[in-house]
Amino acid sequence: MSRSARANLQGCRILVVEDEYFLADEVAQALQGDGAEVLGPVARVAEAVSLTRDEERIDGALLDVNLAGEMVWPAVDALLARGVPITLATGYDNKAIPQAYAHLPRVEKPLEMRALLRALRHEMNPG
Repeated sequence: MSRSARANLQGCRILVVEDEYFLADEVAQALQGDGAEVLGPVARVAEAVSLTRDEERIDGALLDVNLAGEMVWPAVDALLARGVPITLATGYDNKAIPQAYAHLPRVEKPLEMRALLRALRHEMNPG
């Protein structure tokens, strides 16, 4: 089956960047249940940038915008430089997202797992 025809994230390697332990665990379980391999979860920007640099293959990423008071933008930049599809997880409104990242898809916190999976599937299988 072609990648664009998949209805789930089977075989996709998804980086999860989230500093709330229980939420990160819930996201990881939902992704694994949908067939994805989870990279992380990681809770710090430096860890996310390091994984982005060190991992050979990252098919997609879900990033919390604010990690313990540190904004995730350096990790977003590293992923964008690699052409990795990114979905942001945030409770912030549109005005709080810098213009350079306004085009990125977002899922609103509190996260609803079905909506999250739908958003990631869309980013991983556009068209």
